[in-house]
Amino acid sequence: MIYTLRHRTAYRYGRPVHFARCTLRLKPQDCEGQSVLASAVTIDPSPARALMRRDYLGIDAVAITLETPHTTFSVEALSTVRVERPAPPPPESGMAWERVRDAVLAGRDLGGRAPVHFLFPSSRVPLLPAITDYARPSFTAGRSAYGAAHDLMLRIGRDFRFDSKATTVSTPLADSFALRAGVCQDFAHVMIAALRGMGLPAAYVSGYLRTVPPPGRPRLRGADASHAWVAVWCGTGWLGLDPTNGVAVRDDHIVVARGRDYGDVAPVDGIVSGSGKQRLKVEVDVIPDTETRDLALVG
Repeated sequence: MIYTLRHRTAYRYGRPVHFARCTLRLKPQDCEGQSVLASAVTIDPSPARALMRRDYLGIDAVAITLETPHTTFSVEALSTVRVERPAPPPPESGMAWERVRDAVLAGRDLGGRAPVHFLFPSSRVPLLPAITDYARPSFTAGRSAYGAAHDLMLRIGRDFRFDSKATTVSTPLADSFALRAGVCQDFAHVMIAALRGMGLPAAYVSGYLRTVPPPGRPRLRGADASHAWVAVWCGTGWLGLDPTNGVAVRDDHIVVARGRDYGDVAPVDGIVSGSGKQRLKVEVDVIPDTETRDLALVG
């Protein structure tokens, strides 16, 4: 499947901002089952400086500096991506989770994508005994790492309520776990903490999820949204699981970045020098190539 992706973030400030420094992480990744055919970012107002770099974890980022006073700031990323992932394995297949745990600790690979970097606590995902205890029923002796993670994903989907008003981007993990509610970021952080608590490397994956409009209804511009899910190391590679939707990752998921938690992969973050209120608007479109061709035929 080939997708056209559009992600627009727009800020409006109550008073002029005289200086801003931001990091943008909006370019999709070339990774397992996914290749980027084209990608471009438009920034308004134009930055005084822009530095493109790839960080230690392999995330492509653009660091920008704005020095012109402004009351609006917008970033639009437009990409074309091909996604062709193999079918996920049967849930109970693969290495036993105890073998995976022991192998990771004995490994010597310290490269940016090495599983060991995703094993320990991170700034937004502390290891909490309550979450580790929650995970234990899925990790019976000798069960495959993927089978245990898959079962954990399904349990989170049953036990937690999706509620966009229950949490914010800065809600601590302990609070969202106690609430048993939140959004995809919270679902992913809970699952990552549970997996790491049992000794399995787990990564936070940011990206997009293709949504299908109701039959006979047109796609609404900007109606899609950023999404987050989990990648778990199962001994021979990373496998994606989406606890918000209770599904294994397939061709409907498009990866932008993979990090230790949300802090590593935030699409736009930084600082501004100014005062007053601000308004934020985010629009995301995930358009499959088949719909693009259909629109061309209709036009």
